[in-house]
Amino acid sequence: MRPKILVITPVRHINGVKETLESFAEVTYLEDPSLQEVIEIIKPYDSIFTNPNKSKVYIGPELIDAAKNLKVICTASTGTNHIDKDYAIQKGLPILSLTEERDVINRISSTAEHAFALTMVGLRHVVRSHNNALEGEWDYTNYIGRQMNCLTIGIIGYGRLGSMYADYCKSFGSRVIVYDPYKEIDNLDINQVNNIDDLLVESDVISIHVHVTEETQNMINNNFFNKMKNDVLIINTARGDIVNETDLVNFLKKNPQARMATDVLADEVRSRLESPLLRYAKDNNQVTITQHIGGMSREAQEIAYGHAAIRLQAFFL
Repeated sequence: MRPKILVITPVRHINGVKETLESFAEVTYLEDPSLQEVIEIIKPYDSIFTNPNKSKVYIGPELIDAAKNLKVICTASTGTNHIDKDYAIQKGLPILSLTEERDVINRISSTAEHAFALTMVGLRHVVRSHNNALEGEWDYTNYIGRQMNCLTIGIIGYGRLGSMYADYCKSFGSRVIVYDPYKEIDNLDINQVNNIDDLLVESDVISIHVHVTEETQNMINNNFFNKMKNDVLIINTARGDIVNETDLVNFLKKNPQARMATDVLADEVRSRLESPLLRYAKDNNQVTITQHIGGMSREAQEIAYGHAAIRLQAFFL
């Protein structure tokens, strides 16, 4: 009997994914369901196929308990904070993710590219200037930006994406400093610091490239903000939960020249509308927010979702 798969993220626009899934399973597509909609129909399904970028569904105890026939959870992502991993493990449910799929994710540069794009957008006031031009204004004086080869870029986390981002900044002539206590960086063009305070004090731009763990949850907080430059640009394409948004908003209020460009919000799967940063951004031009689109290039989707579908196929065959 063919396994039944419930897909709760858009995949039919991605080359090859629908074909792979339907080659071995009966597939139902719900492109943007609510948690309750999934709970109501999940009982007979053998697998759920998801991604956190476009989903209101947190795969936690309520959903897992309703999924009486569930055998595996498959997510086309490196991050898994949209899944209660401890509860899934307790219930004997394996989680197929891309977290350790190095050969695959090393081919995906989209998130690092987006971090660099947000850097340029923030430094050159692109969004504000565009909006002002649409209003009929043509005056550059409020949009004087910064030049990359005169700036120090601080990178927190020197993994796959942090190292890619560092290369982009170096190619533009920036001085790059990195804090990562778990890496020894063998690159003469990169200045590694052992004390994160050195990075916070010196950096004109700070870009975050770490996973969410107990160590990094709310890591960027008042203690960090108080050591940053008052005109710093902060970039976050990692996870929103790394930044204490209440502390961030207070910092931005006190420092009108400081800016934040983020692709993520704290707890964005379940409560993004309650985000203090989102609320602040509605009435303030210090913040640029994109909708977790860092990894959402055509090529990245084909690589990531395609490999996730192949792994799910291998699980059942």
